[in-house]
Amino acid sequence: MKEKERILIVDDSPATLEMLERNLTAEGYEVLAASGVAEAIKILDDTPTDLVITDYKMPKTSGMDLIRYVRENLKNTEIMMITGYATVQGAVDAVKAGAEEYLTKPFTDEELYQAVRRALEKLKLRLSVQERTPQNIKSRYGLLGESEPMNQVFNFIEKAASTPATVLITGQSGTGKELVSRAIHYSSKRASAPFVPVNCGGIPETLLESELFGYVKGAFTGALESRAGFFQTADGGTIFLDEVSETSLAMQVKLLRVLQEKEVCLVGSTQPRKVNVRIVAATNKNLLSLVKKGTFREDLYYRLNVIEISLPPLLDRGDDILLLAKHFAQKFSEEVEKPEPRFTDKALELLRNYAWPGNIRELQNVIHSVVVMADSDVIDGPDLPALMRYAGVRGTGLQRTLAEVEAEHIRAVLASVKGNKTRAAEILGIDRKTLRERTKRLDSEQPAS
Repeated sequence: MKEKERILIVDDSPATLEMLERNLTAEGYEVLAASGVAEAIKILDDTPTDLVITDYKMPKTSGMDLIRYVRENLKNTEIMMITGYATVQGAVDAVKAGAEEYLTKPFTDEELYQAVRRALEKLKLRLSVQERTPQNIKSRYGLLGESEPMNQVFNFIEKAASTPATVLITGQSGTGKELVSRAIHYSSKRASAPFVPVNCGGIPETLLESELFGYVKGAFTGALESRAGFFQTADGGTIFLDEVSETSLAMQVKLLRVLQEKEVCLVGSTQPRKVNVRIVAATNKNLLSLVKKGTFREDLYYRLNVIEISLPPLLDRGDDILLLAKHFAQKFSEEVEKPEPRFTDKALELLRNYAWPGNIRELQNVIHSVVVMADSDVIDGPDLPALMRYAGVRGTGLQRTLAEVEAEHIRAVLASVKGNKTRAAEILGIDRKTLRERTKRLDSEQPAS
């Protein structure tokens, strides 16, 4: 059973204490009560407490003094102030002293519950970062993650590594498809043989065949000597075909032959050569929909999709986001010889709640930039990109189409790198040609002024 969160209420009014205790107990919290600061401090010294809710004005010692005591002595306890004497200065002073929430009497039950939930969520985020650091979390297959979706991925990697079957890795750009393919290879019996990654979308169609299968001397102008292709280089090991959806139908026929016959034919030769290669393919597109459109061969799809590993978007990985952020912060601070930065609660909240359309690649880029540009060893909300800080202000846009969301993200990424298309394409996980085509389409869709 999940342990109840413990809340201490401090108020000199018996009626207020009774009302808060009744309501919060009904919400499932364990509630303690104190009628003054001295009694509250005694309880806090003896009992670990998640949240203190204190009145502002009380006889002898004020709630402000209790806030200072908690902040100075109990780093894993959140504080909320309630008051019937609301002033702007009072709210400012309370927040400066360390109160996470400030409620003015009278307040509704729902206002109370929401404030409590917000305060406890901030505590949960901070504790998550403290407890789940890259050092005390053992990486599996060189991958960091403890979320349920990642545990499923680890399970599939283990099964895929134990068999020579072909693997198809699917997932959005930036989710780590190549890392997973390497994990499969280096956990398999082929680990001592080569692992050869090939970006099918990054090689011009006219060159892809000769790059994959090699060529003999004189096969074409400039072929001054015979050269082995990627399949021969990977013999005995694994070839990783990234963006396999970008291959032409003619190339798909040749790949199908390799899968069926276990042999390749060099460009300019009629003599097939046997190869012992495991194929791991990856795509960020829905291959079945491409099959229906006639742009991807159905027989090749089923040949590739013996084992399918679907990678979760970063948004679905929960607190793994904070674990990865801390990992990248450690890595990049070492590279630039700076102290490892600490994230404030506000920064953690922004990192945890942002949608991360660019997934791990975008997170890595954001943390790298923040570490390099930071003037201190504390990363706060304003240090993070404006795109993240104002995402909530602009609204979730649940009525927007996918094309509108994509267009906004492309423009935002381009703006963040000052129009550098090479850098933007890298963050977005696409090649420059694809980015150029999409920006051209976006420009043509802009309404005339």
